[in-house]
Formats: sequence, structure tokens, C-alpha cells
Amino acid sequence: MPIKIPDALPAASILTAENVFVMTETRAVHQDIRPLHVLILNLMPKKIETETQFMRKLSNSPLQVVVDLLRIDNHISKNTPRAHLDTYYQNFDSVKDRYYDGMIVTGAPLEHVPFSEVSYWNTLTEIMEWSREHVTCTSFHCWGVQAALKVFYGLEPQLRKVKLSGVFRHSTAKIPDPLIRGFDDYFLAPHSRFMDFKTRFIEENTDLEVLADSDVTGVYLAVSPDRRQVYVTGHPEYDANTLDNEYRRDINAGLDPIIPENYYPNNDPSATPLCTWRSHGFLLFSNWLNYYVYQATPFDISAKRD
Repeated sequence: MPIKIPDALPAASILTAENVFVMTETRAVHQDIRPLHVLILNLMPKKIETETQFMRKLSNSPLQVVVDLLRIDNHISKNTPRAHLDTYYQNFDSVKDRYYDGMIVTGAPLEHVPFSEVSYWNTLTEIMEWSREHVTCTSFHCWGVQAALKVFYGLEPQLRKVKLSGVFRHSTAKIPDPLIRGFDDYFLAPHSRFMDFKTRFIEENTDLEVLADSDVTGVYLAVSPDRRQVYVTGHPEYDANTLDNEYRRDINAGLDPIIPENYYPNNDPSATPLCTWRSHGFLLFSNWLNYYVYQATPFDISAKRD
């Protein structure tokens, strides 16, 4: 898919070097088609890294997608240049009157912070409620899943005693849902979280339909009955070295982290890790864009939603 992003956005040069079809604003204006409009609410500290990862996964489709980047507040980031945020990110006030075909809500390093102490919780709640009427389908990821479960189902966080970190095998539900079309019976995906999403707990306390899970990770992929919301508890967008970077970051911080499971060859952190989830990640995002966004969205995205 040609992703339409600003010409000077760092992701443009990174993805172009990977032979990903990136369509800059200059070229896109010459194509007389109705592109999909996707909003990425980026809650991660390293915003350039995260936005690039998600844009990479959104690239595997013949659809043209216009990506807008949304920030939650005007907090000065230690990990992202202020100029980058001011140039490429919008505040909610500037987009709240618009309609989007799709939205992605990323994770955030806030697992041990009560929702009442999250500085932007009220704004995040407003954005999530806004998405009900203004977005055809919203995909929540990692901590974004926990936040959505609180907003839409009133569920408090369930935490694990030990961080779940590594690459794990999941089983695919035996139902003909288009979001998992083409999935193998079992597939690999990375996780990096203290949050716990036990399958039985989700099934008993929500009306979500579980499409993929495992005994180790609990729910990996779930959807709302109307298919307007997707919940992804893992990180299919991760690069091959992301878990490695997190592991070494935590070592340097004196946290004594566990070695990510099923990640390093022979469980040896000195070995180069392999990316064993890339194909699944591309398929998940491609299916989401095609079946949950493109096939469901009205041509006039400002039209009233059912």
C-alpha cells in the first residue's frame, strides 16, 4: 500500500530504504482516488520509532492510506525532539471535528500507574469515546487495550507478578472471521507487558470475541461484536531488535530483567535474535485495513455511523 505521509517525516526515508512503497504528499495529490484516513494516537515515549513501526505494518496493501499523527498532550518529551512533535503531530482539538476510517491507539509505559494518576486520562477517555462516532474501526494495542477495557467495560487492570516478555505461540480461533483470514492454526507474536489478560476473565467480563490466545499469554486478539474495536495485547509491530533493546535498557537501569522467552537462539542474549512474527504482523494489519476498515467504511466518512 502506498502510505501517504509528509515528505520530510523520518519514517519516509527509513521505509523508502526498505523498499516500502511510501507515497509523499507531492505524488498523492495526482491520484484521483479516495484514500483511507487513519489516525495514530501515539502514546509511546520514542514516538519516531513507534510511528515508523506501525507505518511499516500498514504498508502491505494496495490501498492508499493517509496517516495523521496525534499526540495526547503538550508534554515535553525526553525521547522525541520538540520540533518533530510540533511539525508532524496534531492535538485532539484540531481533529475532533473530523471523521476517520481507522485509528490505532498504541501502548504506553504506564502499567503500574493507576488510571487516576495518568496525567492525560481525561483526554484519553474523551478520545476513546469520540472514536465511537468518528472512527469506523479502532485498534487498541498493549496498554491501550487495558485503557480501553477500563473506558468501555469498567475493568480495572489485572497485573502479572513477573513481566511477560518474549515471543509466544498462539492458537487461532476456529471461526470464519476475516480479521484472522489466512492465519495458520498457530502463530508467533511478541509480548512485553505486566498486564494480564486471562481468556476466561475477558470472556466473563466483556462481550468481546476472542480470536487468538494462548495458555501463557492469555488473550492476544479480541474484537467487539460490531467489529468497530480490535484489541491486540501484544506487539506485532515490533522490529526484530525491539525486545533486545528493551532487555538491555532494563539491565542498564538495574532492573534485573528476565531474558525474553523464545527470542534469542539457544536463549543466549549475546546471539542475534530472529524475527519470527513478521509475516503474521503484516497479515494482521492488512486484514484489519481491508476487512474491518475499507470494506466497512462509507465512501463519505463524515456520514452518520450506524
